[in-house]
Amino acid sequence: MSDITIQADIENKIFTIRGMQVMVDRDLAELYGVEPKRLGEQVKRNIERFPSEFRFQLSEEEKNELVANCDRFKSLKHSSSLPHVFTEQGVSMLSAVLRSDRAIKTSIQIINSFVKMRSFLSQNADIFKRLELVEKRQISHEIKIDEKFEKLFDALGVCRTPKA
Repeated sequence: MSDITIQADIENKIFTIRGMQVMVDRDLAELYGVEPKRLGEQVKRNIERFPSEFRFQLSEEEKNELVANCDRFKSLKHSSSLPHVFTEQGVSMLSAVLRSDRAIKTSIQIINSFVKMRSFLSQNADIFKRLELVEKRQISHEIKIDEKFEKLFDALGVCRTPKA
């Protein structure tokens, strides 16, 4: 796989949860070439390296949202265990506890992806704000139009089917 393909694959595995950019433990295990269980064992052995701002467990609701949005997590749907996610700093710590050459190279690629995405978000923050404003205006206009139609239908005495 080319570096560009790997970079794109990594970027597709970064999610925003609780306002932070994170990666799911299963995705990280796959990228590092280890079993998810092994990744979890190494983290538990070195838990002092992973404070809650570096790694946290998803809530049931967050897990369900992840499953709903990503087909690759459908095996989590009926799982009783909740996945852990790692921030950029957590990924950095993983390279210290997974001491293979692959882990080091993979961590560098992942951290570069986090940096690239953060840069993209900050460079386009104004565009995102403007888009949100346009969406809010659109919703406001739709509500006003619906209200006008309601008044028109009432004035005409038109029988409407109730909304579900």
